[in-house]
Amino acid sequence: MVDKLVNSEANARRIQMVENCFGSSGQPLYVPGRVLVGEGVLTKMCRKRPKARQFFLFNDILVYGNIVIGKKKYNKQHLIPLEEVQLQTLEDNGQYRNGWLIRTATKSFAVYAATQTEKQEWMAHINKCIEDLLRKSGKKPVETHAAVWVPDSEANICMHCKKTQFTMLIRRHHCRNCGAVVCGPCSSKKFVLAGQSTKPLRVCLDCYDSLSSMKREESKGISANNNKPVTSPESSGDDDSDDEEESKDTHDQPKFYGDEKPEK
Repeated sequence: MVDKLVNSEANARRIQMVENCFGSSGQPLYVPGRVLVGEGVLTKMCRKRPKARQFFLFNDILVYGNIVIGKKKYNKQHLIPLEEVQLQTLEDNGQYRNGWLIRTATKSFAVYAATQTEKQEWMAHINKCIEDLLRKSGKKPVETHAAVWVPDSEANICMHCKKTQFTMLIRRHHCRNCGAVVCGPCSSKKFVLAGQSTKPLRVCLDCYDSLSSMKREESKGISANNNKPVTSPESSGDDDSDDEEESKDTHDQPKFYGDEKPEK
């Protein structure tokens, strides 16, 4: 599939069109050997509510962004190296159907397709690209992935203390280790989570105690000042960086280019 498209003019034009749609807000996407395998709209589970996002699958990266003008303009570009990606299917649950998790070392989230067929197509194409990429590079799959955040709508009270009720003034925070929705006092400490950041990140008290205990075990009595947990009463910026309004365009079926004949 990729070999047929890699040097085609059609592939080069498609990648150029994606770059143009992101404009100056996006990174250049064309590099030798990169192929645009498919594209389409998926519903991404953001912190506050599900939102439509435009996804582009390349043979080495997965790119998504906010839809400003359907098929013409996107912003908030996110690039995910496929060698870090692991997919996990989700069972249908009420209104949330045809979904799966996209897990990486730094961020994990759920996405939903419009139909079961589209879900199967997306997952099959992504997994094939990951398989080919790892085989060619000789690298091993990433084993540690970031937690999937529990959506705000699923927690009216703190998931740690079970007492604090969230209001307009008492805001929700997310533990970066387990993804739970917790209040400020129950997430007042931070810990360095390998793979996610070199800086301490907000964690809940349960995870703080567990991570601290593991750190002590690993250090075997040696004082470890590196990666030392610190307390912080300030907000850690829980809002999704791509959590903003999007256009209300109708859903189109995804396009995968592998079966097309490359143009000369």
